[in-house]
Amino acid sequence: MSSDSRRQLLNAVTDLFLLDDAPNEASQAHYGEIALRSLPHLETGSRRDYATRVAAAPALPRDVAVTLASDPDADVARLVLKLSPVLTDTDLAAIAVSQSQHHLVAIAERARLSESVTDILVERGDRQVLHTVSANEGASLSEKGFDKLVARGGQDGQISLALSARSDLTPDRAQRVMRIVEQLSEEGGLWSKPGSEALTLARQARQQRLEIKLLLVDLAAGTRPLDEIVTMLADEDRAFHLALVFAQVASLSTDQALRVLMQRDASGIAVACRALGVGSAAFEAVLTLRARRLMFGKAATEDDLRAYAALDPAMAERTMRFLKLKTKLS
Repeated sequence: MSSDSRRQLLNAVTDLFLLDDAPNEASQAHYGEIALRSLPHLETGSRRDYATRVAAAPALPRDVAVTLASDPDADVARLVLKLSPVLTDTDLAAIAVSQSQHHLVAIAERARLSESVTDILVERGDRQVLHTVSANEGASLSEKGFDKLVARGGQDGQISLALSARSDLTPDRAQRVMRIVEQLSEEGGLWSKPGSEALTLARQARQQRLEIKLLLVDLAAGTRPLDEIVTMLADEDRAFHLALVFAQVASLSTDQALRVLMQRDASGIAVACRALGVGSAAFEAVLTLRARRLMFGKAATEDDLRAYAALDPAMAERTMRFLKLKTKLS
């Protein structure tokens, strides 16, 4: 009944649980019960170590993920909040309205955030949270959220510059942010960078938005191959622009394409790329981008690349047609 004995038990059961890629409901329920009974009796360091092991596990019972993500110690909750595919928008929203700013920063670092969760982060977050949200292209901004972020961060050059560099800005939003950047540059208030350098960065971001439009035109006209565009954007770590390309050629919404690109399971992006005829070298560049963003190890990338080589193109095309039909019907 000691804390150390419970830790050893939980670690042993976790070793067994994580060996099964697709545990059945009974296994998940039994494992969840053991974990939930053990966690309250573990010291902070042990809870932190356990959270690190299971943070990204797709089969982790949701109750366990929520318990870890809601831990009062932000170091225990951080990786689960950032990486767990199990947490829902409802879970994230509940944690965002009740936990510390450190918890909010971890949520703001997720590869994808819905508008509803981002709205809460922008409303409640401190300066560090706002910096993280503004620089995270996977954080969708509603009109209300964008207005609030501009209002709260209008005099913060780092937030304004991060917003100006986002590739998902509409023309109207881009103009608003550029006006703020130019004003702060003239006043010498654009963080530590000289005004000319800050303006250059902001204009480069605007140039990238124009560039992606031209790339899509070239792609549609057949004057530039898909593999070349995919490799270039992946090498430059332009995840949102890459999602725009996939959305265009696969007839998906941008949100769907970004979700497939950045979800932890690579099977979705593998099916999409194989159906589109993306070569292995270009897909490896996509996997490298995902590894940077999602903190994957090299071994995982190599496994995904081998699985991609074995993926049947005809099956991938059928899967894509089915998913598109399912999306239209829903």
